[in-house]
Parts: sequence; C-alpha cells; structure tokens
Amino acid sequence: MRQTWRWFGPKDQVSASDMTQAGVEGVVSALHHVPTGTAWSAGEIARRQAEIAHHPDGTATGLTWDVVESIPVSEDIKRQSGDWRGHIDAWKESLRNLAEARIETVCYNFMPVLDWTRTDLAWPRPSGATCMRFDLIDFAAFDIHVLARPGAAESFPPEIAEAAARRATEMDADRKSALARNVVFGLPGAAENFTMEDVKAHLAAYSSISDDALRRHLIDFLSEVAPVAQSLGMRLCCHPDDPPFPLLGLPRVVSTEADYRALLDAVDLPANGVTLCSGSLGARADNDLPGMMERLGDRVHFLHLRNVTRDADTLPCSFYEDEHLGGGTDMVALIAATLREEARRRSAGRPDASIPFRPDHGQNLLDDHRRNAQPGYPAIGRLRGLAELRGVMAALSHDTVGLRD
Repeated sequence: MRQTWRWFGPKDQVSASDMTQAGVEGVVSALHHVPTGTAWSAGEIARRQAEIAHHPDGTATGLTWDVVESIPVSEDIKRQSGDWRGHIDAWKESLRNLAEARIETVCYNFMPVLDWTRTDLAWPRPSGATCMRFDLIDFAAFDIHVLARPGAAESFPPEIAEAAARRATEMDADRKSALARNVVFGLPGAAENFTMEDVKAHLAAYSSISDDALRRHLIDFLSEVAPVAQSLGMRLCCHPDDPPFPLLGLPRVVSTEADYRALLDAVDLPANGVTLCSGSLGARADNDLPGMMERLGDRVHFLHLRNVTRDADTLPCSFYEDEHLGGGTDMVALIAATLREEARRRSAGRPDASIPFRPDHGQNLLDDHRRNAQPGYPAIGRLRGLAELRGVMAALSHDTVGLRD
C-alpha cells in the first residue's frame, strides 16, 4: 500500500515540508486553477510536478505526483448538454498529457452539482477535536426552509421534516447563513460566490435527469475516456457519492457495490476502476467495505481511508467523521483485504500491485485549530490517521502474520 497525501498546491496551508515530515511516499493533487472543461497542458502539469518535487528554497522534497484528484467532469458532460463532447475531448487530451508526464492514476467523480455535502465543518468532539458532520435535520432545515426548494419537504421522512421545521424556527439569520455556507462549500467555487438562486438554477438544470439517465451519461463518458486510458497504460477510478444517498432531488449513481458493478461491467476494461472511499461509502450501513474490497479489488485503483460514525442505520442518516480506527468501518479488516489483493496482484505479475491510498480527511487537533487549512484536510489530524493506518499495515504485514504473501 503506497502512502500518499492530498495537496491543494502552493496555497495549501499544509506545506510540502509538512508532507515530507509526515513520511508520505507520494502526492495526490490537481490543477484546481484550470477551468473545468479545459485541457490540462503539459506545461501546467510540469509546473505542479516541480512544485511537489521542490521546497520553496529549491531543495528536493523526494516526492512525486502519483495520483490526480481530480480532473473535473463538467456539468455539461454529466447532463450531456452544451459543449459536452468538446469537454470530453479536453478530458482525453489531459489524459495524454498526464501520461507523457508518467502520471498513471486519475480519480474523478460524477456527482451532480455538489462534490460533497456537510452541514458542519468544525463540529466539536468531547476530546476538544473538531470534525465535519452531516446532520440530517439541519440539512432538511436548509433544503426546506433556507433554500426553499419546491417539493423539498416530501424528500424527507415526515418526522425529519417536522423536526426540521422546529429546528428552522430556532435558527437566527446568522445561523441560517452559516448553515448555507457549509452546505454550499461542496460546490466548487461556491462558498463565496453563489447565492441561493444560483444553487436553485444548478438544481433546476437536473430536473429532467433521472438516476437511469445519469448512469447512461456516465457509461457514455467512460466508453469514450476509458479506452484512451487503457491505451496509455493509465487507471481511472470513480469516487463514490458523498454522502451515498439522494440529496436536493439530484440523481445518485455511485453509492453502492451494485452501482460500481454496473459501471465496471458496462465498460469492462482494466483501466475503468474504483476509488474505494471508506468514509463516503461507510455512510450507508448496507455497504460492506472489507467485502467490497474482496469482490471489487482487482479494479480498485485508489483508496481513501477514513471512518464515519452514523447516528442510525436508516437512509438517509446523520453521521460525523470519526477517528480513522473508530467509526462503523472495520478498518483493520479493510486493510487486511487490501493486503490480500496486493498479494494476488504480485502473484499475477501486475505492475500495479501496490495500491495508492491516502488518509482521507481527519479531525482538527492541536495546532490544526489555528492553521485554517482546507476543511477536512488538517495536518496533524491526517498525520495521526496516517500513523494509525501505518501501524495496522505494519502489524498485518509482519512475518508472523504473513498477509503480504
């Protein structure tokens, strides 16, 4: 298992020096400044590689750009509207330029409008740590009473809608504004720029697109880009929905093992694979993460390892981002399944036997509270998670256990 770390570029409050001190082996990054639908140029890719490879003083970090997360998939591609075919051509060009730079793994997602959704970005824990949380009643209060989406109340169980009405009456204007900012934060570029009317317009653009239609569009996209990736020796890995259940009336098509199996079977190429995110998928009680690793493992190209604790096993439900070895997913069992998959790959002579993973998210600890890093991506919280995961890997890989062979 190759230890990687997500980095948002030179403006990231967690520096390249922090990454090297954390002892990671590779970096997960993206060209966030390149407009969606535009090809990533060879020059921009090389610049990011140089930023990863060198400290600001010019000395070497010893790090490489191992995984792209993500080349954005435009809303036009997802809806098959506007210049969606041109955007797919640009995506293919980005793949070719990345392959020239010897970057082989590309994570992406196909979630409409929102990349992820939380109602609280710094929820306090008894330890003094803070974490991200999705509170179903708060979200329903936002959807029904702040956004005022038509038909929103019918999207929730009656008892949740009633609780949301009570919650909304308890919120003052500042609390409602803060809740809206938190929810909209998952819409790229939206935290400072989008009004509720903007969000409604984005949602309206999907009003005629069902789950089946979105799934067809994803398969059409993969039918175009996966053969290119295959010819280049690259691996594409689709990130699951976050959270993995319907929100805001939007379609969801990558929430379960069955969803993944449908995509893998529809475009049956080794390059077409999975980002197994234990945090996103773990927000559903019916997702068996160790089992998914066993059954989908030959197509798992990237792992996000984090844990969530659900307030209930019903759908939808509230949850918060727990410690990496806490929460509802048996992380030891998941890592054991991963090591078994790597052993199978080594026996088969596969060049991708070592699966990259990153300690996904993390609670804010100690100096994290002052650093103001990207929500979910603190330095110390992720370092603690990586240390815990690294310890599990070391124990399971020990000669007396033997899961590596």
